[in-house]
Amino acid sequence: MRSSTIKIGILITLALLVLVSSSVITSAGQLPRLQLKGVPFHFHLDSEAAGNPENAGDTVIVSIKGDVVFEGPFSTLVSDGIELVFNDTGIQNVEISGMKTPPIFRFRVIHGWLALLPPIVAIVFALAFKQVVIALLAGVWLGSLVVTGFHPVISITRIVDHYVINTLSGPEEGADHMSILIFTLLLGGMVGITSRMGGMQGIVARVSKLATSARRGQFTVWLMGMIIFFDDYTNTLIVGNSTRPLTDRLRISREKLSYIVDSTAAPITALAVITSWIGFQISLINQSFVSMGVERNPLTTFVSSLPFSLYPILAVFFVLLIVVSGRDYSLMLKAERRARSTGKVNSDDAVPLSTLDSDAISLAEGVTPRLVNGILPIGTVIVVTLVGLLVTGHSSLIDSGVESFGIFDMLKESNSFTALLWSSFAGCLVAALLALSQRLLDVRETVNAWVNGIKSMVTAFVILVLAWCIGMVCVELHTAGFLVHHLAGILSPRFLPLFVFLLAIGISFSTGTSWGTMSILTPIVIPLVYGTASAAGLTAMEMEPVLLASIAAILSGAVFGDHCSPISDTTIMSSMASGADHIDHVRTQLPYALTVGIVSLICGYLLTAFGLPAPLSLLVSIVTLILIVYLFGKRSEGPA
Repeated sequence: MRSSTIKIGILITLALLVLVSSSVITSAGQLPRLQLKGVPFHFHLDSEAAGNPENAGDTVIVSIKGDVVFEGPFSTLVSDGIELVFNDTGIQNVEISGMKTPPIFRFRVIHGWLALLPPIVAIVFALAFKQVVIALLAGVWLGSLVVTGFHPVISITRIVDHYVINTLSGPEEGADHMSILIFTLLLGGMVGITSRMGGMQGIVARVSKLATSARRGQFTVWLMGMIIFFDDYTNTLIVGNSTRPLTDRLRISREKLSYIVDSTAAPITALAVITSWIGFQISLINQSFVSMGVERNPLTTFVSSLPFSLYPILAVFFVLLIVVSGRDYSLMLKAERRARSTGKVNSDDAVPLSTLDSDAISLAEGVTPRLVNGILPIGTVIVVTLVGLLVTGHSSLIDSGVESFGIFDMLKESNSFTALLWSSFAGCLVAALLALSQRLLDVRETVNAWVNGIKSMVTAFVILVLAWCIGMVCVELHTAGFLVHHLAGILSPRFLPLFVFLLAIGISFSTGTSWGTMSILTPIVIPLVYGTASAAGLTAMEMEPVLLASIAAILSGAVFGDHCSPISDTTIMSSMASGADHIDHVRTQLPYALTVGIVSLICGYLLTAFGLPAPLSLLVSIVTLILIVYLFGKRSEGPA
């Protein structure tokens, strides 16, 4: 009886929740548009909402709760749009009069702090419970709950039928996401075949002659990261997978390996000019210049801003400093001493994202490891990626009718995702042909090794999809817009780069995407620099370092936040490629990343704001990092 009463109570409660929350669903079964209280947003009529132009008079009036917020030509609403802001929460209607059939747009307005909850919950859960899948799923569900007006049923079904589906097949990023996933799986398959036929072991055997100590082994990983500079995804997956057997033999912890891999992926790709990032970065800068009517070369502007990109520069240097000094501190010291003294490259309770060291893809019986069988598949991926970037860029320019162009133009217009697909598939073919032509594996063994390599990436596959889902949640909740609105209010030209750096960190860390952060901030910050410089009466020469430092601060903050965030796809891929527990990687890397980030902030952007030239601020930052390592770092060969 008591049990039945409880069940009835639960059913009644759920029914009431459904009844109350269903009030936010429109008559058409669609969710009303979501906006944040007090945060301005851009409102315009699309062609469907505008209907027949004859439907409107010369002048239309836009009102909210009877208060007129715009009165002007109908064409303005369609072409340019207007800026609106809601000052109350709840359901708000935007009414447009002056049309024969006046439309009413329905919005649900929520408190801005709700937009921060999903990423915060995901990050806290991941760090606290070391269950990244559950943490990401909780963040996505919480965001879905807010978006659906706290509907207990729709918030759950929306995870699958909206977020997952649109992440993998959406019109905007679906194809790119699928390309990354397929590239990851194919590269796992290539590594599976290469390992089974002794290619990876051949690389390790040759490199081992040089990497005779843990210090030299770490330097080898760092050097490979420098060599594969043209794409962060390629860098992460190749360096992590190919050096892992070597670092395991030298008793280097997986936490340390994933840190080196992560710190020589996005940071070096962000700094090198011939990379898969260059087209994206230049297009954002150029778009801002065009919108303001400024005639300026975006490529030379970007290159000129690189000396101000303190975090990527210092992150790469700091890894080398840690490696050369042989010193570690904080949680990384504990991990390294465990690996050196016990040989346990992962902690006892670790759950590695990759299981490429399983028996299924270990060296086949009777096979002799050969260097060429490892170099050729990996080299194929590198070469085909570079060629693919140029080919896709060339095709894009030809299709656009451009007749004269150079290598930078091709890279700018390249499709890195297509290039990665070509390269990973080519790598699989080369690995399979090598195994079969030398009779190291038969057809069945080759296919099994390929499939087992793909299987090892399934966990990372799930985590990447959930990370993208929470990114979509943040877009729907306007998380970045909330941060920009509230953190960009106190700005002066001198301190603008410092504030931009902090703002980029906040957005990148909470959303887990450096590219998303750059795409959000670049069109805001560049006009902001021109506006604040003009208001302060700065000359063009005085504004130049502020502009370059601000552009660099976007890049630095985006890479730093992305580097620290447990929901970042590149951070996840570093754990995956290195075979590390993801949360162990985040926890051990965080003190190092924070060290570099704080030094970049204080010795870099703060001192620059007070007039210290960029080269001197970089020198001060480097000296500071050296002092920190030698004052607080200890030898990893000490007791565990």
